[in-house]
Amino acid sequence: MNAVHRIYERGAANRLFIATIGLSIFGVVALVAAIWGIVNYMDQKTNVDGKVADAVTLAKKQQADSDDAKLQASEKQPNREFVGPDDYGRLTFSYPKTWSVYVDKDGTSGTTYQAYLNPVSVPPVSSSSTEQYALRITIEQRDYATVLASYGDLVKKGTLRSSAFTVDGSNGTRLDGNFTKDIRGSAVIFKIRDTTLTMRTDADTFDTDFNALIATIKFNQ
Repeated sequence: MNAVHRIYERGAANRLFIATIGLSIFGVVALVAAIWGIVNYMDQKTNVDGKVADAVTLAKKQQADSDDAKLQASEKQPNREFVGPDDYGRLTFSYPKTWSVYVDKDGTSGTTYQAYLNPVSVPPVSSSSTEQYALRITIEQRDYATVLASYGDLVKKGTLRSSAFTVDGSNGTRLDGNFTKDIRGSAVIFKIRDTTLTMRTDADTFDTDFNALIATIKFNQ
């Protein structure tokens, strides 16, 4: 009986030892799994938080850009009216009130009329200037066909794109593209009596204002 009892006790001790080892292994596995889960959760949370922060930053920037654009647009209102010389057809159009006007040549005694418009102030004007202006106005004693022909080579090369343009019942020509290496913009050209009108913007930056402006053009034929 004693031998049997001892064998029984050894068996019970072995089972207890095995159970203890098993529980220890299970505990280690569970601990590792828990740690892995926490690390994975924190990693995912960091990624989500980062994406949320990026989305919030982007939304704020878009809102700020939108507010700034609306503010700039509102500051330009109401528009002012430009009025050219009566002898040259009394050209009129509306332009942003934040722009300044400088008349470089007044067209006295049948000479060329030339004016410049630009936001805030008009930069100095010179014959060799590569300065970009929001708007240039030229009314000259040159034939309409001759003025258009002066852009012929650029149109043939594809540097400029030519299209028909009509406003207030008057037909003209619109040019878009590169006028020089420094000037990329748009222009409209009209015949006014025995003169030719050219209105040009020197940068794509002013496209929206230019398109709104030329839609208000009026002159006496």
